Amino acid sequence: MASRRALKAVLIDLSGTLHVEDTAVPGAQEALRRLRQASVAVKFVTNTTKECKRDLVERLRRLDFDVQEREIFSSLSAARSLLEQQQQRPLLLLEESALEDFSGVDTSEPNAVVVGLAPDHFNYQTLNEAFRLILDGAPLIAIHKGRYYRRKDGLALGPGPFVTGLEYAADCRATVVGKPEKTFFTQALSDLGCSPWEAVMIGDDVRDDVGGAQDAGMLGILVRTGKYRKGDEAKIAPPPHLTCPSFPEAVEHILKNLLLVE
Repeated sequence: MASRRALKAVLIDLSGTLHVEDTAVPGAQEALRRLRQASVAVKFVTNTTKECKRDLVERLRRLDFDVQEREIFSSLSAARSLLEQQQQRPLLLLEESALEDFSGVDTSEPNAVVVGLAPDHFNYQTLNEAFRLILDGAPLIAIHKGRYYRRKDGLALGPGPFVTGLEYAADCRATVVGKPEKTFFTQALSDLGCSPWEAVMIGDDVRDDVGGAQDAGMLGILVRTGKYRKGDEAKIAPPPHLTCPSFPEAVEHILKNLLLVE
């Protein structure tokens, strides 16, 4: 009998799921190799704004992950697409390492504000410049609104609190382009020619990764690495399809339970 796969694609978060900064999650490289051998489409979806896509690929390869740049769909890419569609000139609150992904974008006389994870720019002077632009009518674009993320030294504030502060001060609402927005997931899947009900998402953020994916019609698997905190699985409804210790166990579940053969 011919094989019939109920699952066509797996979307995988990066930071906190495959690695934490320059340390890989134990067993993640081999688990990824096993997943690729199952002939499902794999795409890496990330809200990371600390570095450009090229630097991110180099980091992953140093950790022995087999990843191609074309396989990564980032919130930076989604933000650039929005700016180009609307022909906007942004004030970019981004780290220097992420600016490569906006190469060629006109930033003279800004008429839009883009906020990513930019600790070096989250100071009064820069945030006040952004606030004044927004008061004058510039749209506020949040690459994502993550509350926090995992570093080697512990949890750290994400861009979400700073975006929310600008929303409050300027009495506006940001356009969010990254996870957990439904359009982010559907755009990533459209590149694979896959429908949401044919896909599963693996990530460490119960709201942005798992909740966002499930709201888009996918299955969501939460891993207890990265930013996970005890009780996270109870913070969304419906709860995750599965909560497991780490990425290798998530892959094992997919291979044993979601790939059907008749």
